[in-house]
Formats: sequence, C-alpha cells, structure tokens
Amino acid sequence: MDPGMTTFDAIMFPADDRPPHVVPLMTSPITGALPAPAARSAEPYRCGRAPHPEVYMDYIADQLGSQAWCFHLVEALDGMIQKFATPYIVFYPVVSRDGMPFPVNKCIREIQRDRFDEARAWRGNLLVAKYRDGKDGVKYGAMMDASMADFPIIKNYLSTHLAPS
Repeated sequence: MDPGMTTFDAIMFPADDRPPHVVPLMTSPITGALPAPAARSAEPYRCGRAPHPEVYMDYIADQLGSQAWCFHLVEALDGMIQKFATPYIVFYPVVSRDGMPFPVNKCIREIQRDRFDEARAWRGNLLVAKYRDGKDGVKYGAMMDASMADFPIIKNYLSTHLAPS
C-alpha cells in the first residue's frame, strides 16, 4: 500500500446476497488533484483526505475516480431535533463501466420492505463512512472508524430514505 494511504473502517452494503460488513476504506492525502475549490470544500474532502470507495464498487467506470461515485449525507434520523455528533456519508456508484444501470442493492431492498421503490432504489455497493468535526471546528473535519455498532443507525436511515434522484 502507498505510504500516503490511510484506511478507516467503513460499513459496506453489498448489492449481492452478502451481508453488510466492515471494510477498510482507503484514503489519500489531497494534493490539489480535485478540480475546483468548491469540490475540495465538499464534505468528504474537508478532512484533507480523498476517500476511495470506488475500490469496493463493482462495475464502476475504472478511470474516472471520484467522478464515478456520489455521496449522500446522513446527519440525523427522522424525528431527531439535533444532528449526529458523528455524522455519516453514504458513497454510491453513479457511472458504470458499460453504461448499464447498477444492480438494485438487495440488502437495502430487504431493509426497506414495503417502502421499496424500484425507480428510486439504491443501486450497487454502498459504503458508509463516519466523520466528526475537526479540531478547528470544521464540520466533517476528520474521518473516523465506523463499526457494526453503527449498523442499526444506518439501517434505520436507509429503511426510510430512498436513493437520491
């Protein structure tokens, strides 16, 4: 592994029949590789590291890097008055290598049960990373390890939220 690469544990929700599990999410230092200052201020990059969830995303376009996936913030559950002190970011694939849609995520389909909507289904392998505020107070200023203890919170969120459109 590259000496600049650091890993943080993240929860993977595979699209196939495997159960959710913890995987090491690789990150690399940001060295100006992101195209615009606005991109560098986006939540996943505020910690000064670029996450690489594409490593775990089957059928994703190979040479696009972070342009082949998007992210969705999980800052609170429905009914919560305050946001999480340690919010989550869900990374999901958007550009496949062959232009075909990603397969529906079977795990999340089971979690959503009656709420499942094929048109707004989560597709492909999802990775969920955990963040906290940085020492300087910057929101999403530091990445931290997630664990299966975080699974019930993410499961609750995904049970009531369809994929971003």
